[in-house]
Amino acid sequence: MGFGGRVAFVLGGGGGPLGAHEVGMLRALTERAIVPDLVLGTSVGAINGVAIAADPTPDGAERLVAAWSDIDRSRIFDGSVVRRLATLARTRTHLHGNGSLRMLLGELLPVSRIEDLAVPFQCVAASIERASEHWFADGPIIDAVLASAAVPGLLPPVQIDGEHFLDGGIVNSIPLGRAIALGAEQIFVLHVGRLDRPLDPPRSPWEVALVAFEIARRHRFVGDVAAVPAHVDVHVLLTGQRDPPRYTDRSQFRYRSMPDVRERIARAHAASAEYLAEHGLGSG
Repeated sequence: MGFGGRVAFVLGGGGGPLGAHEVGMLRALTERAIVPDLVLGTSVGAINGVAIAADPTPDGAERLVAAWSDIDRSRIFDGSVVRRLATLARTRTHLHGNGSLRMLLGELLPVSRIEDLAVPFQCVAASIERASEHWFADGPIIDAVLASAAVPGLLPPVQIDGEHFLDGGIVNSIPLGRAIALGAEQIFVLHVGRLDRPLDPPRSPWEVALVAFEIARRHRFVGDVAAVPAHVDVHVLLTGQRDPPRYTDRSQFRYRSMPDVRERIARAHAASAEYLAEHGLGSG
């Protein structure tokens, strides 16, 4: 099923403060009056994507910048070590509830249903019962985004219509193929970084799972890129990092404190704005 448009924003998943890169990219896109006909998001990309689908303007991007800049005080992942361990002991599945993130989304979004957003929006989550990806294209927004961003072990699975969902990054971290299948002809890929850094064999138990996930994440995206039809124009925007972090660098997964968010937004904004200008995309 097509979406009746031409331009798609594809926002990938990723951990910790790295999601701020997508915010800088969105700022660059809206400044050049590039408006999507469709927005697709995974995990943190679903959070950023739904915000821009609600208001695909420079003002909408700036509200997202403000939300990220204040993330340390938003208390999304609040609580002492004792409280987090108590949550884990009680639930046996996760360290935090999703109530604070639910509240933040409620404050950020002007409507409650996906079909009422200014721009068509879809987000993906992993169905536990069906062991497959599930796309939300209508219905309550907040539940769908919470499902897409339900990081295993960190946030609880989300139950919708009797089915349980986990983070969409498990099944489709950067959903380029979905945009192509829906008929997009010009696609802007917004991502958290690390894609251009080579992988190395794991050196510790901590790294084993990360290496395995990164292989799966990159393998699908590389396959999608290789299968892009000749008539489809794909632009992978830039994070502005001179030396991307190793995929196993623990600092990029520090989700409870993000002191360099503004710097990440600014770097990605500058690099992506330069890329768009060099390629003559949008209006200056």
